[in-house]
Amino acid sequence: MSEVLFLVEQAPEGGYTARALGDSILTEADTLPELRQMVQDAVHCHFDAGDMPKVIRLHIGREEVLAA
Repeated sequence: MSEVLFLVEQAPEGGYTARALGDSILTEADTLPELRQMVQDAVHCHFDAGDMPKVIRLHIGREEVLAA
């Protein structure tokens, strides 16, 4: 595997969640820098050394609500 893609969203209660697309990995943190570290740790725990992706890609989505 060359890369793993995470969808990062702001959690309604605060902080961020990151969910891997195509793999069963989910993690959360209060800040983006903390989340980056948590994602790296989760990937290292999930994959064996021979299957470790070379790249971790984060797609950071943010929802905004505007008054009509």
